[in-house]
Parts: sequence; structure tokens; C-alpha cells
Amino acid sequence: MSEISPVARLNFRKQGAGGDAPVVVLSHALGCDLGMWDGVAAALGDRYTVLRYDHRGHGQSAVVPGPYSVHALADDAAALIRREVGRPVHFVGLSMGGMTAQAMAARHPDLIQSIVVANATDHFDAPARAMWQVLMDMVQHGGVAAAADGAMQRCFTPEFRADQPPGSAARVAQCRALLLAMDTQAYVDSCQAVSRIDFRKSNRRIAFPALVIAGNRDDATPLAMSEAIQAGIQGAQLALMDTAHLSAVEQPEVFAKLLSDFFDAQRS
Repeated sequence: MSEISPVARLNFRKQGAGGDAPVVVLSHALGCDLGMWDGVAAALGDRYTVLRYDHRGHGQSAVVPGPYSVHALADDAAALIRREVGRPVHFVGLSMGGMTAQAMAARHPDLIQSIVVANATDHFDAPARAMWQVLMDMVQHGGVAAAADGAMQRCFTPEFRADQPPGSAARVAQCRALLLAMDTQAYVDSCQAVSRIDFRKSNRRIAFPALVIAGNRDDATPLAMSEAIQAGIQGAQLALMDTAHLSAVEQPEVFAKLLSDFFDAQRS
């Protein structure tokens, strides 16, 4: 796939400790926006500067012509980090963001202090790519709405969708509304980018700390995918959460605690 140039200018939000505090960059999942990280950002903000952003074609970032690649998503993020931070960061990504984290490690190691790869994979095999193609064809013919119900079932546990704990159903509705608001072609281009990843070779060259987070009820990227990422990155740690795919939305405080413990261990 050809590279996308120039990089897309991204909508972002910077908050938290400021000054010389360590910088944590949060990279969201397919069909979401930076609001996916509200709970995590709030939990980290007293000790870290938190920079979160909308991927190209998502949220308030530009819808740019395709095709997309995860390498291009990493280049977008790298340009933002160089402009707004100018030093290495803790890069945290979930799902598509976790794939972007792996691409960042390969393409922009000078910007990385550590990576966290949550609810992601390092590649898709042929049957999985065929399933992505079915999804893309469905969206091309029926719009993003054709994928919305299935996406919510994969992203969240049944009890979270049923408003347990209270307020969770509203969070699901918010995520669904964001997905429905997406540009159809941008969603398809993003799906294509995700479906074509393969970081199995480049992950073996990662030489900084890495944490892999999995959801034990995640049918979209099952535990075995996270275990494969951990095995491919020397010294990587693995943490398991009792969630479906959007672990950082279902349990933001638990997710944030995993991050802060991981970051603290690097300083000790």
C-alpha cells in the first residue's frame, strides 16, 4: 500500500500536570474519538500530561482521501507529538490505537519511552481478513449504520450494555452515536488499514518497555492475540481485565491503574 502524504492535521486535547511531567499519549479505537479516554485521562491527569487525539477520519480530525494505512496513522501521531511535545512519550493505544502503537514503535522509536498495546493484535490471518472484507462490503452498501449493532455487541459486555453499572448504557449510546456520525468511506478506509497490519517482524526489534492489556471477554481481539504480541516483544508484560473489547471505557479506573503502575515501575 502506498504511504499517505502529507500527514493529516489532528484534533487533540492536552490536559493534566503540565510542566516536566511525563507525557502519556492516548490513541483510540476504530469508530471512536478522543472522548473514549475521558475516564482514563481524568485518572492520570494529576501526575501526567495527557495528550489524546482523533485519528484521521474520526471525531473532529480531517477526513482525508484514502487509502489509509496504520503506518500513516502512526505518522499522523508522530507529527502531532513532535509539534506538541517534542520528546519521548508513553504511547497508549487500544484496538486500532494499539495497532498504531506497534507502528509507532517501528517507525518512530525516537518518540517512544514505552508503549501500551490494549485489545489489539499484531496481524490478521487470511480468514480474519476475509471477515474484514465482508464488513467493509456491508458498510459500503448499507452505511456505517449496518455495522453499529454488531460493533456495540463486540465492544461491550452484556451487563455494561444493560446499564450495569448505572450510566454505562448512556456510554454505549454515546459510542454508537459517534460511530453513526462517521464518514462512511473514512470508516471503510480505516477498516482496510487495520485488516492489513503485520507487526510480527518489527515487534521483535522493540527495545523499550511494553505492556499488553487484554480483555478476558473480548471476542474481537481474544486473549491469544494479546499473548502473541507479548511473546513477540522482548520483556513485554501482559495484564488481563474483566472486560470486552473497549476495556478503557468499561473500566477506566482499572485501566488507568495498570498504566500508572507500569509507568512507575520504569522510574524505580
